[in-house]
This record gives sequence, structure tokens and C-alpha cells, in this order.
Amino acid sequence: MAQSTSLPRLLMRIAMALAALLILLTLATWLWLRQSLPILEGTLDTGALQAPVTIRRDAQGIAQIESEDRNGAAFALGFLHAQERFFQMDLLRRNSAGELAALVGSAALKHDREVRVHQFRKRAERNVAALPKAQRLLLQQYVKGVNYGLQQLGAKPWEYALLGQEPQPWTEADSMLTLFSMYLTLQSPTGQYEQRDTALAKLLPADLYQFFFPAGGSWDAPLIGKARGPVSLPQTDIASLLSDDSPIAYHRMTSEDMIIGSNNWVVGGALTADGSAILADDMHLGLTVPNIWYRASWRIPGTDRYQRGATLPGGPIAVVGSNGLVAWGFTNTGGDWGDLIPLELSDDGSQYRTPDGWRDFDIDEETIAVKDGDPETLEVRKTIWGPVVGEDYTSAPLAYRWVAHDIEGCNLNLLRMENVKSAKEALDLGPQLGIPHQNLVVGDTDGHIGWTVGGAIPRRVGFDGSRSESWADGTRHWDGYLTVAEQPRVYDPPSHRIWTANARTMDGKFLDIMGNQGYALGARQQQIRDDLFAHDQFSEKDLLDIQLDDRAVFLQRWQQSLLTLLDGDTNYRDVRDQIEQWGDRASADSVGYRIVRNYRLKFIELATAPVVTYMRRFQEGFRLNPVNRQIEYGAWAMLADEPQNLLNPEFESWHALKLAALDAVLAEMSKDGRPLSEQTWGVENTAQIHHPLARAVSAINWFTAMPAEPLSGDTHMPRVQSPNSGASERMVVSPGHEERAIFHMATGQSAHPLSPFFGNGHEDWVKGNPSPLEKRETRYELTLR
Repeated sequence: MAQSTSLPRLLMRIAMALAALLILLTLATWLWLRQSLPILEGTLDTGALQAPVTIRRDAQGIAQIESEDRNGAAFALGFLHAQERFFQMDLLRRNSAGELAALVGSAALKHDREVRVHQFRKRAERNVAALPKAQRLLLQQYVKGVNYGLQQLGAKPWEYALLGQEPQPWTEADSMLTLFSMYLTLQSPTGQYEQRDTALAKLLPADLYQFFFPAGGSWDAPLIGKARGPVSLPQTDIASLLSDDSPIAYHRMTSEDMIIGSNNWVVGGALTADGSAILADDMHLGLTVPNIWYRASWRIPGTDRYQRGATLPGGPIAVVGSNGLVAWGFTNTGGDWGDLIPLELSDDGSQYRTPDGWRDFDIDEETIAVKDGDPETLEVRKTIWGPVVGEDYTSAPLAYRWVAHDIEGCNLNLLRMENVKSAKEALDLGPQLGIPHQNLVVGDTDGHIGWTVGGAIPRRVGFDGSRSESWADGTRHWDGYLTVAEQPRVYDPPSHRIWTANARTMDGKFLDIMGNQGYALGARQQQIRDDLFAHDQFSEKDLLDIQLDDRAVFLQRWQQSLLTLLDGDTNYRDVRDQIEQWGDRASADSVGYRIVRNYRLKFIELATAPVVTYMRRFQEGFRLNPVNRQIEYGAWAMLADEPQNLLNPEFESWHALKLAALDAVLAEMSKDGRPLSEQTWGVENTAQIHHPLARAVSAINWFTAMPAEPLSGDTHMPRVQSPNSGASERMVVSPGHEERAIFHMATGQSAHPLSPFFGNGHEDWVKGNPSPLEKRETRYELTLR
């Protein structure tokens, strides 16, 4: 009896001891984290400023910098970035420099090897040396602010303590590396689209290539030009791609619009109450904790106007925003800004042919440091056109001629946007901007609007860039970059509306200039265009409503086809009811939307598997996902017309293939054991917005992850949303009327989980509640002297 009584007491004591230990551990963690909190109030003597700078922040952490000196404002912005976001900045510079393994270990070696061939650190140092004097001085002040801000933390950022590392000081070249990191995000460092599309065009029968990979179709909604016509059914039998002894390869399809992109549009003064343009911009990127952007404003010296918008920690620039006279925003173009060059080699492979004869490769050695491991030496082979980045399907080495490699490709000229006074002046900056090529959309206080390409456009000679071709005979080359007069442009169109969304914007000569490096399907762009033409007058709230438009216009015909497939089939009665009641939108609570959306992707997977199988004979691991952005046209033709010669031979009929696709979707949905009525789109589309280090240490999610909320929205509609990518920001602003402007940002201003700004504003982003661009009532004030 005594033994049975003592056991519960012992268990109780153990439980109490564990609880006490947990409390102590939590308290210790809290005290440890507090040491690295940023400074919000008071006065600091920097020893680096000509005049005091004041930083005011509101409850959301939106920072407003007061300084009559632009260099002083740059110092303050650097201070803020370092205090709130230094680890994020460090990841950005290491990402493009190929130096991540030195911080996190061998897990990053593969990435570092792939990136180091571009030698971006050396290019960054070269580009810094080429900066105009005023920009160099401003950058130097920003760098001083970063390092001062890092020094003023009570302890190093918590991520470094977790990794057992020390943060390294910031340099001017590091700021250029943050821009190069955006190149790696927005463009392929290996010319992936061109490489795979060239192989497809050369290896597939011509009619199958044109059918499965057309240049566009009825979903196109360009600013200049028209939608393209329907695809023609091919005559080739798809079974002819298969050999008798090879099993058919199936690869899970993801949405062909699940790409890094964005939406933006602008309406002219003729369509607004006060005659000023209104611009909307939402940049779609991967979502992590913290957000990639940091919100800040500063007074433009010599004026009573402020520069307001989103900055990229690591640089002294407002990426998008308004200067009080002009507002601007960006979306990724999808144009062709690099060329892969198959090299003609000598018999022993040591030389390559050039217009001046045979030439030896230039060889550089790059040393990659590895945390807790031995350094690795990487040999970089370089040509007169660029580094060797891979091989084509014939095993020929591929050199890469890429705008990112040139001085014109990376600079600080976006700083000049702060001082432009009109939309036309902003457009003139387009070719001078050293950024990954963007659809630059602008609007001004007088109601003028415009579009151009932001970024240097190469002048191609002897070829159009659409295919990988040898440059050895000298007939193909780049001849510098286009001038302002040659750059594509749209200014004050008669409709008073401009829209872009990563799909084709141009036709004719302008399309020839821009090229095609995988334009998105035009469905999202078309829905935005139609939303804009549905009204003749707009306010900021009207444009926010378009940003939040999650209507499933693109999938309506797939929903109708699926209903027809299930007519009279009693085995699918409940499924058909859900599809019929889907709500016509990507609503988090819709079961039918999830079924229709995933049925389409599974149908494409099953129907195109013979193409994947065939291409894997030449390219191991070939996938359609990176090159399938116009696959909708062929997929719909197969679904609607059921051509017998295109039927995957593993299925006896198109009816059987369609049911197999639906059954596979339903089986996947049922894996968690929930009934069909609970299998909503939100179950699949639940937020997974985590800190980058949480991939290695899941416990970090306990105190850094954003709530796992079901999210409305999807691809192929303005409200782009997946669990960990989507609108990194939403901005709606009329220049000169910033008090009405709207700004959403996932997560919050600060990367520190104990900061009052950690997660502030995230709920507005999730729910679409209008929230301000401007700083509101001051909660914290800090003076730098």
C-alpha cells in the first residue's frame, strides 16, 4: 500500500520539477532574446553624422526618418536595417556571393557551387568602384549606419548565437550583392527556360512542340497587340514517343503560374475623383519570417515631400513607393535577358572557338568556406562571353551571356526615382536602372501614367535570342544596350489604364526586343484587365478590391467539364455536389474549388506523361513544370476534343483518364481521414510562413512562425496565394495623396520575436483590411547625433 501511495507522489514531484525546468528554460530564453532587441527610444551619439537625425515609429513599426541631409537619412536607414534585419541582410549577401556554407555548413554547398561560377562578389566590388561620386558617398554612409546599428545591439542577433557564429561587418559590395540576390530570385542563373525550350524544340516532333508549347493563346491580355489564336491538333501519335521497354514517367504537376512574379496596374487622372493617377502594386515572392521588405520613409532634401515605400534591407533605396509627385511599382517581365551559347570545342576539349580563332578557357579558382568542414576549391571556366554554367542535351558546354554580369546590370540608379517630378521623367530612367528587369509602371499627380522596362536591354545582332546558338563565327553577338528612344514604352494610353502580371505585355517589334523567357499564362493579367474595364471611376479601395479578387474565372470551364463528366454517375454524387457549389472562387472554405483546381493539374500530369518520358531519354530528371507556362492550351484541347492520337496509351479512353485523374485527387484529399465536406481549399492552402533556420531547427517555429491560417486565393487570379508564397506586399497609392494610401505586408517590420513590431500588420495582410502606407501616430522616437 505504501509503495502505491509513494509512486503518485514521485510522479507528481517529477512533473513539478519538469514544469519548473520548463519555466526556467522559457525565462532564460526570454532574457537571452531580450539582449538583442533593437533600440527604439532615446539619443545615441554616433560620431558619424553632420547633423542630428530623428527616427519616429508608430505602433506598427513604420519608420519615418527626419533629416535635411540625404546621406544622414541613408545612415539612419542602415541603422534601422541592421537593428531589425541584419541576419536577413547577411543571408541575401551570402546567397548571391555563394558564401552560405560558411554560415550554415555543408547543406548549402550545392547552392554555393552553382552560384559561385558567377563570381558576384568580384562583380559587386567592380560595380561599386564604377558608381558616381554622390551615390558612392551615400552608400558609404548607409554602410556606416549598418555597422553602427549592429554594434549598438546589446547582443548579436539571436540567429548567430544559435549557429555559434559571429556576424561580419557590412561592406559597400554587400549592398550590391543584395541586388544580385534579387537576380537569382527573379531570373535563372543557368538560363533554365532557354536550355529546356531549345531541347524541346529540337527533339520533339514539330507539331507536338507547337501544340504543347505554344507562344500564347486566348488568355493573353497584352498592353499592345492581341490574344493569339487556338492551337492546332497535331497529327503525330503520342504513343510514338514511347519505347516498348520504358515505363511511362509521371511527375507531379504544380501550377504553371506558381512562379515568382507580381501584379501591378495604374489608372490615369481621367478615371479618378481628383485627377491624380492611382497605382496598385503587389510583388509575389516567397514568404518567410521576416518579410523581405522593410517599410520606411524619409524627407526628400530641399522639399516638403517624403519618399515612402518598401526598402530592401541591405540597400539605401526605396524599391517601390511614392515620392509625393510620382508613384511606381514593379512586376517581373518574363522577358529574355540572357543567352546560352553552346561552345564548339577543340578535339581535346581545352579550347573553344571564337570569331578570332581557338582560345583557351580562362580558369579561376574560388575557395568555398564550409562551417565545421574543410574548404572546397571550385574551378570556374570562363569565356569571352561569360562563365560556363552547364551543358545542353548534347553535352556541349554552355557559356552564359547575362545582363547581370555587366556593370549596367547592377547599380544604384533607382535612387534617382526619389527626385523625378513626372511619369515621363520616371519612364526615362528605365534603361538606366541596374535591377533585374521589371515592368516599371508609373503614375503622377497630374494624372499621367506609363509603362516601360526597368533594366538594361541588350541589343542583339544576328539572332533573336529565342534559342541557344553558337557565337563562334561572329555573326551573333550583343552590341551594347538600347537607348531611351529604343526602349519599349506606353504613355497615357487612350483607355487610361495600364496593367501587367508577368505575362506577355507587348507584340511586334517590342516583343522582339524583349524576347520570351517563359511568360506566365495571361489568365491573371486578363482578369486584372477585365476588372479595370468593369469600372469608369476608381478610388484606392477599388484597386485594393482588385488585388483581393480571388474569383476562379480561369477554372470555370474546367468546373463545367467536370460536372458534365460526372452527370448521372451515382458513385460521385457527393463530389459532384461540392463541385457544383464551389462558389466560383478560391475561397478557403470551398471544397469544390480544391477538387477542380487539383483535377486540372492531375489531368495534365496524366495526359502529358508520354512527353516527359520521351524527354528523359535526353535529359535525366526532365520536368514540365519549368517550361509548361502555356500548357493550358494543349491541355484544354485534349480535354475538350479528346483526340485519340494524343491519348496516353496506359488508358483505354479519355473518359478513363479523366476519372483516374479525379480519383487520384480524391485519394490524396482523403489521406488525413477527414470527410469530404471538410476537405476545403484552406486545408491545403494553409499558411506556412517560417523563419529560414526553421528548416534545420523546427523548434524555431515555436516563437517565430506566423499563424497557420487557411488562406484564400491561388494562382491564375489577382489574389495570388500559396502556403509560403504570394503578395509580399500590397500597395495602392495616389501620389500627393499618401494619407489615403494602403499598404499590406506579410509578417511584420522586425525579425525579433520580442519586438513590438513582430507580426504587426500581418492580420491586415491575411484578411485584406485596408491599412496605411504612411506612418501614423508616433509611439517611439530615437535621435541619432
